[in-house]
Amino acid sequence: MEAPEEKEAQVAVWLKKIFGDHPIPQYEVNPRTTEILYHLSERNRVRDRDVHLVIADLKQKASEYESEAKHLQDLLMESVNFSPANLSSTGSRYLNALVDSAVALEIKDTSVASFLPAVNDLTSDLFRTKSKNEELKLELAKLEKNLTASLVLEKCLQEDLKKAELHLSSERAKVDNRLQNMDFLKAKSEEFRFGIRTAEEKLSARGMEASLSHQSLVALSEKLAELKQQTIPVKKKLESYLDLMPNPSLAQMKIEEAKRELVFLSSFRIPLKLNSQRK
Repeated sequence: MEAPEEKEAQVAVWLKKIFGDHPIPQYEVNPRTTEILYHLSERNRVRDRDVHLVIADLKQKASEYESEAKHLQDLLMESVNFSPANLSSTGSRYLNALVDSAVALEIKDTSVASFLPAVNDLTSDLFRTKSKNEELKLELAKLEKNLTASLVLEKCLQEDLKKAELHLSSERAKVDNRLQNMDFLKAKSEEFRFGIRTAEEKLSARGMEASLSHQSLVALSEKLAELKQQTIPVKKKLESYLDLMPNPSLAQMKIEEAKRELVFLSSFRIPLKLNSQRK
């Protein structure tokens, strides 16, 4: 592991190499920045080495291709006394087209045995590409349909959202109005409650009996109505006796009994009469 001083020196050399005659930008020198720049310089060095290796390999291959081309050219000259320089302009174009086709198809030579498999492979690739394009078109049409449906749904949702916002605003106004009315009613209720309590205190101070209160009178009125309902069968029973043949002693006894029952039931009307007299 290199020391920090060595790393800083290596970073300085690398930055000088990168920027050349241009000034190196100012940066804060600390262990973190030095470590980062050191790793960058190492990666740059490895990349430069790989690039140099690739360049050297390409140069070697170019040299080999040139040697092979010169050998083939010499072979043509020796066998058939043929040279590309002797071709016409049309022949040169055909030859260049043949060479460009061989390079494009990535075949080792320009023989028919090399061209046919390459063309067949290219045709197969073309059919596969067309089939893939058809699939992509179908997928694209489906996506466009889904997109249209999504846009329509989004528009409907936006309209529903606007309606909901308007309805919510209206309901909020109603709720605010009801809250205001509720506050008013609470205040009035409290005012009435205070008035009732004050009136009760005044009536109590004047000696009013609890039996003459509104609640007591309402209860007595309900009791009276109930008793009236109970007297109906008695009256009907009395009327049935009146239709019988007169029996003085028995009739007198039944009449007295009915009178006592009516007097008893009528006694519940006294508080109501007292109340009417006070009014």
